[in-house]
Amino acid sequence: MGSASPGGGTPLWKLFLLLYPFTAAAVAVNLFMLSLMWQPLGLPVLSPLAAILGSSALGLPATWLAARWVRHLLTAADKS
Repeated sequence: MGSASPGGGTPLWKLFLLLYPFTAAAVAVNLFMLSLMWQPLGLPVLSPLAAILGSSALGLPATWLAARWVRHLLTAADKS
């Protein structure tokens, strides 16, 4: 993770730490809903705990992307 944006903006790691709980929760909900949709295909439905555990790992790249996007938005807002 980068330390700060080139223009001296918000460090990426701070945004990452701020956004991780929200992003991981969103990934958990989406993972659980996906498992409900694959039930007609004969696959088992994930328990809520399994969805949360899966989101702890899948939430990392999702949070990294969200933090980069938010930093880009903050940088663009500073320029205007």
